Parts: sequence; structure tokens; C-alpha cells
Amino acid sequence: MTKELPDDIKRDLERACALHKRATSDYQKCLEFSKLMSDLLARAEDAGCNRLADRIMTILLDCNPKEGSSCEKSTLVGEKMKKF
Repeated sequence: MTKELPDDIKRDLERACALHKRATSDYQKCLEFSKLMSDLLARAEDAGCNRLADRIMTILLDCNPKEGSSCEKSTLVGEKMKKF
């Protein structure tokens, strides 16, 4: 049985997907994306959406914002984001 996602989490997932497209070459957007995904992880866990929380955690494991350089794993994270 799949758990229905709360509307606020759905909206923020859509926002995160759009944000990631701009974050690959913008450090501030990258930080914003990482913070949003961290917040979504906590909210998904609190809502009992464990499968979603697991998927978010795998993205966060690959997401490592670095100032002054482009994301080395942007393609990998981007592919995972498309699955949402």
C-alpha cells in the first residue's frame, strides 16, 4: 500500500525539481536545493512516507555543494529528480 503524499510535500518536490535544473551552475541555488531536500526528508519521515524519504536520502548522499565549482554529480542527481 502506498502512502498518499501531503500536498505541501508534492509542491515542494516540484519546486526542488525545478530548482535543481538551475542549481548545477549556481552555488547559491545548489545550497537552496540541498536545504530544501533536507527539509523534505524530515517532513517525509514525519508524514510516514518512508519510500519517499529513502529516495530523498539517496539524492542527498550524492548532493555535495561546493563553492567555485560545478556539480560533479548533477547528471546523476538530475536523473533521480526526474523520477519524482
